Amino acid sequence: MKVLYAVSEARPFAASGGLADVAGSLPRALRKRLVGCRVVMPLYASVPEELRQNMKFITHISVPVSWRSQYCGIFEARHGGVIYYLLDNQYYFKRDNYYSYYDDAERFAFFARAVLEIIPHIGFVPDIIHCNDWQTALTPVYHSCFYANKEGYSHIKTIFTIHNIQYQGVFGREILHDVLGLGDEHYSLLEYDGAINLMKGGIECAHMVTTVSPTYAKEILDPWYSHGLDSILLQRAWKIKGILNGIDTDYYNPETDPDIPANYSCLSPENKALNKAALQKEMGLPEKEDTPLIGIVSRLVGHKGFDLVKAILEGVLQNEDVQLAVLGSGEWQYESFFKEMHEKHPEKVGVFIGFNPSLAKRVYAGSDLFLMPSKSEPCGLAQMVALRYGTVPIVRATGGLKDSVFEGEEGNGFVFEGYNPEELLKAIDRALRLYEDKKSWRNLRQRAFDSDYSWGKSANEYIKIYKEVIKKY
Repeated sequence: MKVLYAVSEARPFAASGGLADVAGSLPRALRKRLVGCRVVMPLYASVPEELRQNMKFITHISVPVSWRSQYCGIFEARHGGVIYYLLDNQYYFKRDNYYSYYDDAERFAFFARAVLEIIPHIGFVPDIIHCNDWQTALTPVYHSCFYANKEGYSHIKTIFTIHNIQYQGVFGREILHDVLGLGDEHYSLLEYDGAINLMKGGIECAHMVTTVSPTYAKEILDPWYSHGLDSILLQRAWKIKGILNGIDTDYYNPETDPDIPANYSCLSPENKALNKAALQKEMGLPEKEDTPLIGIVSRLVGHKGFDLVKAILEGVLQNEDVQLAVLGSGEWQYESFFKEMHEKHPEKVGVFIGFNPSLAKRVYAGSDLFLMPSKSEPCGLAQMVALRYGTVPIVRATGGLKDSVFEGEEGNGFVFEGYNPEELLKAIDRALRLYEDKKSWRNLRQRAFDSDYSWGKSANEYIKIYKEVIKKY
């Protein structure tokens, strides 16, 4: 079985979030299970020079973008046992950022079409093209409209994965002909609420649609979570399946991690205390071994639940012997709030505004508890990373958080259901009370260590989906 994994970003070449983590890990896990999986992505200007030096130029082709014919250079790279194809067009991709440009529709229409056009030139004819998020949603559309009956393409099936339904690729109707190169007869595939919706097109045309957790697959059928797409998703519910993401357990490994002060493992966790002391020092907090330290690594935005944190944190800090280590950036109101908390309680709150990947790992390693009170969370990787480092999560029961963190005698964390400050406060209180019981805390921490969210199980689930699609269609 051969899979071409089409994605707008992938580690280590380009990364702005969790999508790149998935694209850098899942293909490797599939390769280990004897699936011929290769990745195709844009060649951005920001791809590091040391990675460029090991790329091999294959050829260049012309890609149709409506009435235009655009240059596409095909470069091949190998990383972690996986072959990557990086597609070059400096007009579209030699920019400071990956997204949020006025011509994003044209940029990713080019990329989506190029994914199909390169196939005769790379010596790799896939059985499945696995597309991800709105940036590649046009690939199933183009395949259905222009390629499904062409020689060399007729056997290819498409799968579309929704990583975050909030970002759908919505544009005006005027781009249908001049930018996307589609006719009036194709408008119904993409039209939604009077606009062109690329994600809607991917959902319509892909043979199977997946999301990044079983709970999220159910949630997006509800208007509360769907960002307006629930009606089309309900019509296509028969082809939607949720598969929980995994994490790269080689990169996130406290036993070998070079970014933390002291390595440790689930069998020898003693050095976790050294990481806690080092994190307290780095964040300007008193080194207090017996004071529970809660970590946060997140974008500081409303849907991550920080309005709840804002409502209860002052009371927690006044009434509890607790410390908080915050790493993140985002909306001004939350950045300002945590800075204010640090100024009012410098012995209890340490804050780093921005993002520092190595510091993030030190927060995972040095914290006792990890807070993720999200309003919505398609999958979430941070709670899995925290568990990997023996740090106990406090989460709201939504999306992948609900599928990976459980409370109770055999649980690995603390969970609250309702999206309100009172339930968050109760969950934090349960965590702090149990922390005082050292034997129970050690047992809970061990169950956190024992949680396995490597890519193995998830990769096997994708292989089942691939086989089902090939057999059915």
